[in-house]
Amino acid sequence: MALLPRETAPACILYVSFLILVPGLVPNLSSGCDHRDIASAVFQRLLKGSVGWLLAVALCSSKNAEKNQRKAASYVPFENKTVKGEKKDVINEPMLPSYNPAAVESSWYDWWEKKRFFKPEGKDGIVHENPKGKFIMVIPPPNVTGSLHLGHALTIAIQDTLARWNRMLGKTVLWNPGCDHAGIATQVVVEKKLWKEQKLTRHQLGRENFVQKIWEWKQIFGERIYNQIRGLGASVDWDRACFTMDEKMRNAVTAAFIAFYEKGLIKRANRMVNWSPALLSAISDLEVDYLELPGRTLLPLASHGGRSYEFGVMVQFAYKVEDSEEEIIVATTRPETLLGDVCVAVHPDDARWKHLHGKFVVHPFLNKRLPILTDECVEISLGTGALKITPGHDKKDFDFGVRHQLPIINIFNDDGTMNGTCSRFEGLKRYDARIAVIEALKEAGLYRGAQSHAMAIPICSRSKDVVEDMVRPQWFLNCGDMAKRALAAVESGSLKIIPSSHNITWKRWLENSRDWCVSRQLWWGHRIPAYKIIVDGQEPILDNDDCWVVCESEQEALTRASQRLNINVNRITVEQDPDVLDTWFSSGLFPLSVFGWPEKTDDFMRFFPGTFLETGHDILFFWVARMVMMSLSLTNQLPFSTVYLHALVRDAHGRKMSKSLGNVIDPVDVIRGISLSELHKTLENGNLDEKEIAKAQAGQTMDFPNGIPECGTDALRYTLVSYTIGGKDVNLDINRIVAHRHFCNKIWNANKLYYFYCSGYQPASETPSPSEEFSCMDRWILSRLYKACEVIDVSFNSFLFTQMTDALYKFWKEELCDVYLESSKPVLQGPDGPQKINAMETLYTCIETGLRQEMTIVIMIEIILMMSKRLLHPIMPFITEELWQRLPKRSSLAHESICIADYPKNVLYRNVVLEEQQVLAFEVAHCIRALRSSYLEPKARPKVTVIVKNTKINEALHLFHNMVECLCELSELVITYKPEVDRRGHVIGHVADMAEVLLLIKGLVDSKKEITKLEKKKASIIATTERLERRLNSPVVAKIPESILVQERARVFF
Repeated sequence: MALLPRETAPACILYVSFLILVPGLVPNLSSGCDHRDIASAVFQRLLKGSVGWLLAVALCSSKNAEKNQRKAASYVPFENKTVKGEKKDVINEPMLPSYNPAAVESSWYDWWEKKRFFKPEGKDGIVHENPKGKFIMVIPPPNVTGSLHLGHALTIAIQDTLARWNRMLGKTVLWNPGCDHAGIATQVVVEKKLWKEQKLTRHQLGRENFVQKIWEWKQIFGERIYNQIRGLGASVDWDRACFTMDEKMRNAVTAAFIAFYEKGLIKRANRMVNWSPALLSAISDLEVDYLELPGRTLLPLASHGGRSYEFGVMVQFAYKVEDSEEEIIVATTRPETLLGDVCVAVHPDDARWKHLHGKFVVHPFLNKRLPILTDECVEISLGTGALKITPGHDKKDFDFGVRHQLPIINIFNDDGTMNGTCSRFEGLKRYDARIAVIEALKEAGLYRGAQSHAMAIPICSRSKDVVEDMVRPQWFLNCGDMAKRALAAVESGSLKIIPSSHNITWKRWLENSRDWCVSRQLWWGHRIPAYKIIVDGQEPILDNDDCWVVCESEQEALTRASQRLNINVNRITVEQDPDVLDTWFSSGLFPLSVFGWPEKTDDFMRFFPGTFLETGHDILFFWVARMVMMSLSLTNQLPFSTVYLHALVRDAHGRKMSKSLGNVIDPVDVIRGISLSELHKTLENGNLDEKEIAKAQAGQTMDFPNGIPECGTDALRYTLVSYTIGGKDVNLDINRIVAHRHFCNKIWNANKLYYFYCSGYQPASETPSPSEEFSCMDRWILSRLYKACEVIDVSFNSFLFTQMTDALYKFWKEELCDVYLESSKPVLQGPDGPQKINAMETLYTCIETGLRQEMTIVIMIEIILMMSKRLLHPIMPFITEELWQRLPKRSSLAHESICIADYPKNVLYRNVVLEEQQVLAFEVAHCIRALRSSYLEPKARPKVTVIVKNTKINEALHLFHNMVECLCELSELVITYKPEVDRRGHVIGHVADMAEVLLLIKGLVDSKKEITKLEKKKASIIATTERLERRLNSPVVAKIPESILVQERARVFF
């Protein structure tokens, strides 16, 4: 309702209210009933009664329904007749009546690709030295787990905007695409699919067959992802596309692992890891989500058959002191872990327990004694001041155990069931064991109660199971020295992170760097190039470095093992580690491996190190820091010099994108449009269970009740880039993308106007400089164009994307379309002459320049069109190419495509004084238009007298007289210093202290109606004033704060 004109809103409210009360009476409102007709019908109702009103509204709805049916019947879907890879023939095709994304975006990408515009090589296929520099960037390789979402679209929109801008600046540009095998994520997705379709597990299928299934998945979805990237207009070099399991990537991963091992940085060790019992694998910190619980909470667990278990409870129980009646009460949120306790810890200065130092407590279920140890890490004021220590299943306790050289007891099997160390609890699932342990404590008289306790539960983001801290033999990479070098790179300025606020996060993570567990117990990924040594068929007792050989092949492993042990090779067999490397290990090598490292390939020598990286701030440590650390260690060079971090994309409600919420949107669905039923089908074809599908479909119905309208790639990209500000998360509203589709239509119509009025015009060979022959409007719009160029250049160099899109929108819509074109129509519609030629040249330059970024009338139109197209191009590549190809070209701009045209950068003309004068004149125009909208019908052509009060406003109004007269649709505009003007029959407005505006309404309005309206307004003001006075004079006024009283008194006086 807020979008409707003010004068019709009350009528529309009445109408909608009636529809709510009498549903189905007027069924065709949604088919486009015009609000003016509705308002008219409501007024008739007020005058003639409800029957007349209902008939009028029904008639209105019926007519509009027929109109929409005719429109739908005449709609012909776009058919692309251009041969794939050929250039679209836009010269011989008429412009469509309005912007059509599907038609505009068709064919251009295939032509760009065929013409090799996105490659760093010249037309001769050689990469030449370029004095303008180079721009080298790798794409953050998306996971081959399905399809891209709007978060990926944001990444691509920003990166492609930067790549196209640098290419138009004349730099050698290489943007290298790729796709990530995503070990855990892809394995989980394919496992779910296998179970859903065939009711088979991967173990039933076998490793080799299962991996083949994943390769089949990759062929389908890898190609789908690449097509989505193409659809988003990404100007990447497809000939260099890499998949992280390609042979050259495998070679890089193997070489890196061996190099780190030989440097002594990779070791085999038993350490604490995040263990997923559902996946039977260690997982990274990034794959652990934390579920915050306010206290006692029941959670259903799929790993336990969907049964619910209690979390968020602090259980207290007693350990009996050996040979004593004393006891020590300890508390835990995980009572099942007491089966792995090795001691009780107290603070050495805690007087309550000093007499027990060096003594023992008795384990209630296991036949063993636990020592009472002292450590300053214990907080005296926390609970009883005593802690149970379980080094095998708690990170802090593990560190405690290392300090005190305590045994590490593992109580869980890999699948989360209790193992043989747990006595009578063996075989129970871990949360069934929790219940059993509590019952056993109660039976033993050791249970001391439980209370609600706020806590965070670690959840595996892949399996949704609860993660366990477990000690497992794994491969660990020592990151200490690498982290120091990465930290020093930022501190010295060698590596620049934007926004700089992320430097704090960088420092915090790298100063507290821990060894990285790089092994995963998966089947999909890079097999670890390590071989276990088996002598005479006997497995080694200990699993440490001494049992392993790290090398490239099995034969090399046999030779090395024989030499190390000094025994005959015939007594030795070797088995390659079945585990694979963490996906982040191969991803961390991406800036090196895409160019052929460790080989010194031509690409590696030309393009490494890169210059720029753009990605989301959420993987600053997991990916960016690891790339920097690994590159410094392996090549002694930074992989890039600048990192730009964008924010996360959330839905319009600020929620994180989640398939189960139904708010994960495929960018193709925004580009092409999709109905609600088709949105629902996308969920049904996925891996969600029935309950999750129902929940997600309900979310889709709430957010997209009518589906998603067709918006096009350019509108989507423009919206995403416009959201990018200061690293703040993006709450993406589809309605904003729709609004920018209308912006595309505005650009389209501006070009249509040019073609209509300037058909056959051939622009000058060089962009002309404006002279006094050009009108003030021509010189003003040229000045504003170059101001936009200046702002956009600064924005690009400072990565101020919102400032850039604001400047483009303001120039195109508010200045070029809404002011200049509207003001220029009388000249364009007039006879030929110098003024018309100048205007056309100006408009041409503005539009051409604006398309590249994003200027007497023929000349001005030409200047504007050409430059503004180039301004827009990096953000909106498709519509700018389509419109730029339709424009006649200057000989100085004879480029084959706008994507390789020069970007407008030099400020050729500015007239700040003229701009200031236009602002003053436009303020007067704004005042006049406000008065018009309040008192006159749209078709009225009133006379306006402006009484000026200083020379500045007088000069401004005389210069821009035609603009004000045209924009305000006046019959006459009189400018005078004389205040003795007859004000009868006028309504009056004021422009600060500069001018008084007199709008003549005599003979143009119904005076009786206006008097009635003013009387109602007067009565309303009197009633409000009386109400406020009563309130201020009431006895309760003494209780009202003085600040509120001041406001209320001000309202009375106002």
